[in-house]
Amino acid sequence: MRRLKHLRTHEVALMKAGLGPVAGVDEAGRGACAGPLTVAACILPPEPVAALAELTDSKKLTAAARARLYPLVQHHALAYAIVFISPQEIDRLGLTHANIGGMRRAVAALGVEPGYVLTDAMSVGGLRQPFLPMIGGDATVRCIAAASVLAKHSRDVAMGELDEVYPGYGLGGHKGYGTAAHMDAVRRHGGTPIHRYSYANVAAAHSAWRARKESAAGCGITEGDTP
Repeated sequence: MRRLKHLRTHEVALMKAGLGPVAGVDEAGRGACAGPLTVAACILPPEPVAALAELTDSKKLTAAARARLYPLVQHHALAYAIVFISPQEIDRLGLTHANIGGMRRAVAALGVEPGYVLTDAMSVGGLRQPFLPMIGGDATVRCIAAASVLAKHSRDVAMGELDEVYPGYGLGGHKGYGTAAHMDAVRRHGGTPIHRYSYANVAAAHSAWRARKESAAGCGITEGDTP
C-alpha cells in the first residue's frame, strides 16, 4: 500500500490543485528498427487500485506480468488510448517528431478530457493541456507506468503477428530491435515494408542484400531466398 501511495503522489497533488484528471503517456519501440512505434495514454481513477499494485516501468516486468496487467489497466482506467506510428511515418518525420506527434494523438484520443498530462521524460508541445516531463516517470508515476504497460504489451502482440506475415526475421523474438540475428536476416533476405530505412543499421544491411542480389543477377544466378 505504501508503494501504491508513492506512485500516486504526483497525480494526487495535481488533482488537489484542481488540475485533474491526470493522464500518463509513454511509448514503446523507440529503439527498434522494425515495426511500429507505439504510444499509449492512460487516466486512472483517483483512488488506489489494489489490482494494479504490480505496476512499474514495463521494461522491468516480465512478458507474463505485462500480459496480466494489460487487461487490468484497461478495466480500471477511466480512459486509455493506444496509437501505432508506422515505420514510414518515422522515416518521413524522424523518430522524435513522430514520437511527439503520436503522444499528441494518444492524448486527443482519450475518451475523458485530461486536465494535466505527465509524460515519461519527453517534452510534448502542442497539447491543449499543461504537461510535465517526468524523468523515470514510468517507474515512479502510476498513470505513466500504466501507459507503459499498454504500449509495450500491445506492441509485443503486434510484433508477434508481424512475425507470421514476415517469417525468417525472428520478429516474435527480438520484437524488431537491432540484434545481430535480425540484421543478419536483413542481409540475407532484404528489408521489408515494416523496417525503418532511416536507421543506419537497416540501410546498411539492406544495401548489402541488394548488392549481393545484383551481383548474383550479373552472374546469371537466381537466388531463392529473396523476398
